[in-house]
Amino acid sequence: MTGTTTTHTTGSFTYKDWQESVVAGAEGEARLATATVVNTFSGGIEAAATDCVYAISYAADGTGSFTGYERCEGTVAGRSGTFTLREWGTFDQDGSVHCSFEVLEDSGTSELAGLRGTGGFTYLHGTTAVPYTFDHELA
Repeated sequence: MTGTTTTHTTGSFTYKDWQESVVAGAEGEARLATATVVNTFSGGIEAAATDCVYAISYAADGTGSFTGYERCEGTVAGRSGTFTLREWGTFDQDGSVHCSFEVLEDSGTSELAGLRGTGGFTYLHGTTAVPYTFDHELA
């Protein structure tokens, strides 16, 4: 990110809903699944209810990886609009999740037009509020 000042923010999110469907395979073996998720963000990103979809690849040992997209409607740095995050990551046998995300280019609307940014989080099994970091630029 160049040309403007990058702002580092933090916050947390909670899962409001998680609906997962197996596409192929069964529990205890390699399988594919999809999930639709609703999250609530607070802090650097304020969004009451996001729309998120993941494609998930599970390994037989309980580890795996995922990729997905999350549409956020709310505010960043006091400016309102919508934007989409592209997300990717892995999860471990202990239930921890490591995720990176980036704002999709040209996905910002209204006062968030031109938003650029990257961030990530680590979810530890049993955590209800997941802390994240978000470094962003607004024109």
